[in-house]
Amino acid sequence: MQGSLMTNISRRGLIGGMAAGVLCVPAIGRAQMLFRDYPFRLGIAAGDPAPDGFVIWTRLAPDPLEPHGGMPLAPVEVEWQVASDEAMRNVVQKGTAVARPELAHAVHVELAGLQPGRPYWYRFSVGGERTMVGRARTAPAAGAPLSAARLGVAGCQHYEDGLYTAYRHLAAEEVDFVYHYGDYLYERRSSPVPIGWDGRPRPFVRAYIGGELYSLDDYRRRYAQTKMDADLQAAHASAAWFTTFDDHEVENNWVGTIDENGTPPEIFALRRAAAFQAYYEHMPLRRAAFPGPAGMRINRQATYGDLLTVNFLDTRQYRSDQPCDDGFKPDCPGIVDPRATVLGDAQEKWLDASLRADKARWTLIAQQVMMMRLDRRTGDEPQPIRNIDSWAAYAAPRERMVDRLRGRNNVVVVTGDEHQNFAGELRRWDGGGDPVAVEFVSTSISSGGSGQDKRANADRIMARNPELKFSNDQRGYLVCDVAPDLWQTHFRVVDKVHEPGGQLSTRATLSVERGKAAIVS
Repeated sequence: MQGSLMTNISRRGLIGGMAAGVLCVPAIGRAQMLFRDYPFRLGIAAGDPAPDGFVIWTRLAPDPLEPHGGMPLAPVEVEWQVASDEAMRNVVQKGTAVARPELAHAVHVELAGLQPGRPYWYRFSVGGERTMVGRARTAPAAGAPLSAARLGVAGCQHYEDGLYTAYRHLAAEEVDFVYHYGDYLYERRSSPVPIGWDGRPRPFVRAYIGGELYSLDDYRRRYAQTKMDADLQAAHASAAWFTTFDDHEVENNWVGTIDENGTPPEIFALRRAAAFQAYYEHMPLRRAAFPGPAGMRINRQATYGDLLTVNFLDTRQYRSDQPCDDGFKPDCPGIVDPRATVLGDAQEKWLDASLRADKARWTLIAQQVMMMRLDRRTGDEPQPIRNIDSWAAYAAPRERMVDRLRGRNNVVVVTGDEHQNFAGELRRWDGGGDPVAVEFVSTSISSGGSGQDKRANADRIMARNPELKFSNDQRGYLVCDVAPDLWQTHFRVVDKVHEPGGQLSTRATLSVERGKAAIVS
C-alpha cells in the first residue's frame, strides 16, 4: 500500500476492513477517514449530455504519479451530489458509487431523471474530502423548438509543446458542450529538445515523465500527469464534454490493429487494449463505451432540440491501412483502392441511417481527420502532396461521404489533427461540382508550440486549393454559435503557449447560411 491514507484506525485494521470488497467501515468511520494528500487531484468532469442527464466522473488519486495513484488495492465508496444551483443548496440527486482498483479508482455515474435543457452542478466527496463544483447542461428535449446552441471544439494538447492556457479561456465561454476530437495525450517519450514542423528547435516548456507508453500503468501515469493541469481541469468543470480519441491516445497514425512500426497485429492489440482501458478510465464516458475484446464504441449521436443533430465518428478503429506508406506523399495507386475504408461498413450504415432520419435544422459531423482533399505542395513539386493519414488518401470512402451529404445543404463538419486552423468547402474527389458541406478544422490547444499567424507556405497552399478559404497557425479552439438559419464559427487563438500569460483573441469569424453549403463570410 502506498501510504497515502491515514485513518483513526490502524493500517492493518483498514486493510482488513477492505477485504470484503468495498471499504465497508461504518458511516462514522468513513466520515472520519483522512487522506494524507488530497484524493481528487485529477479533478472532475461531465460528459455525454442527454435530455435527462449526463455522466459525471472523477478518480481517486492522492499520489497521481505513483502506482495505483497512491490508493490501496481495494474498492472505495465515493459519494456524489447533483444540485440545481451552484451553491449546492438544492440537491436534486445524490448517491454513492464504488471506485474500483481494476479501473484505477475512477468513477463514472450516469445520471438520469433530470430536466432537459438546463444547467446542473455536481461534486464528489469521500470521508472529509470534497471536489470542486462542476457544471453541465442537459440537452434540450429531442425535437423541441430551439433558437440557439453554443459548442466548443478542442483537442491536440501535447503537454510538452505548451501550456493549456487556451483551456482557461474556453472555461469562460459558457458553451452547451465541448467536443474533444482527440490527442488528449501523446504516447512518445519526453523530448527535451523539441523540434517544430519546420525543423527548428522550439522553446522547451515542460516534460513528460517516463518513456514511450506500452503498458496500462504507462498510460495511466500519462493521463494523471496531463489531468493535473489546472487549466484543463477548469475547462472540464465548466461544461459537459463529448470525447473521442484520435491516434496519439494509442500510437501515432495507428488504424485497426496496425501500428506504424510493423508490430505484429496480435502484439499491437495488447497495447491498444491497455490504451483503451486507460482512456475509458479517464474520460466521462457512458457504459456503452466500456472497452472489450472488440475495442470500444465511440461513434454515437446527440440531438439538441429541433436545431442540431451531432454524429460523432470514429476514424481509427475500423480504417484500412494508409496507402503510400503513410506520411505526406504524392498520390499513389493505393489511394483509389475500391476496398479501402475509413469508417468500416457497420459505422457507414449507422451514419447513413442517422442522416436519413435526421430532421434537425443543422447536421454536425464531428470527427478526427481532415475531409478536404488539400494539395500540400509548397514549391515546384510535380505531383500533388497529400496528408495520407486523412480522408485525402481514401478515394472510395470519401466519395461515398460526399454522395451522402449531397443536396442536404445543412451539414457542417468539424475536425482536428492538423495543428492549424482551416476552413473550406467539401467537394467531390476531382474538385468539381457544387460543395456539399463546410469543414472547420480546429487548431491545437498546445501541439506545435506557440505558432504564428500564418505558416511560411500558407499562401501557396491557399492558391492551389480554391476550396480552402482560411488558414491560421496559432493555438486555440473553436466556438460555434448555431441559430436556425445561420452557423457562425469563431476561431479563438492565444498569442503564446510557451510561457504563461497567453492573451485570447478572435482571429476570424466565418459563417454558413442554412441552405448553402458554402462559407459566406
